Amino acid sequence: MENFISNNPEPSGLSFEQQATRVSMVSIIGNLLLSAFKALAGVIAHSGAMVSDAVHSASDVFSSIIVIIGIRISSKDSDSDHPYGHERFECVAAIILAVILFITGLFIGIGAVKSIFSGHYEALTVPGLLALIAAVISIFTKEAMFWYTRHYAKKLDSGALMADAWHHRSDALSSVGALIGIAGARMGFPVLDPIASLVICAFILKAAYDIFKDAIDKMVDHSCDEATENALLQCALAQNGVLDVDLLQTRVFGNKIYVDIEICADGTKTLSQGHAIADHVHSAIEKNFPRVKHIMVHVNPREINS
Repeated sequence: MENFISNNPEPSGLSFEQQATRVSMVSIIGNLLLSAFKALAGVIAHSGAMVSDAVHSASDVFSSIIVIIGIRISSKDSDSDHPYGHERFECVAAIILAVILFITGLFIGIGAVKSIFSGHYEALTVPGLLALIAAVISIFTKEAMFWYTRHYAKKLDSGALMADAWHHRSDALSSVGALIGIAGARMGFPVLDPIASLVICAFILKAAYDIFKDAIDKMVDHSCDEATENALLQCALAQNGVLDVDLLQTRVFGNKIYVDIEICADGTKTLSQGHAIADHVHSAIEKNFPRVKHIMVHVNPREINS
């Protein structure tokens, strides 16, 4: 579970939607250029692995478009039909990407198994040097896109962006497989291509599972992490007039947190004084935890022995 403690969620001055859309547009442009280059290199160098890798990169364009749509919907303000906001639409986008990632890995694995057990390695065409160069360029480019997207996914706590980042990593791994396969074929060991693809399949399926699990956790009112809950507790206790905390409940709603807290205060204080204490707790949590979207503070009276 991601840690939600943050004091500066949008240091660039841009909104969540603007930053996430900018990251996704970089991914779309990068993938369009890369897939075109790999497809051309695959055709010229007679490399089926590189052509397949180009198709994989092209699928990332579709993934980034889903991310933009999901984030744009999730960033809409609350309305009468959705009084708690639209944050969970981003989780839907992450789930769709996880499924795409799973299917991609599955097809790579099935193709690898078929190639391994076919035994017709001599029928494979030896690819040219250009395919090898394209694979190396693809690895470095997609790995850079992975770290770039992952940085903003963690900064914005965006499950959809994190899913897109892992899609970049899966493409980088796919290019590693293509590199090994192409190099192996050029050295007389064509079976290395499907073996490498099978290993890549395992990495992709693991990433798809992790993304899917995180998105589901955020959709079923899972509590936030223990460190954040402890920090919320200490923040409430630090406010003047708070004697204790009887109850603290949190739930993750998309990339936001909802908090229900019951505090204890001196029972002899007036209603206005009790309300002021609750208001201080509310304001302190809002200030120190930007991911908290809604807080419900209830005050329980406690007798103070004189």
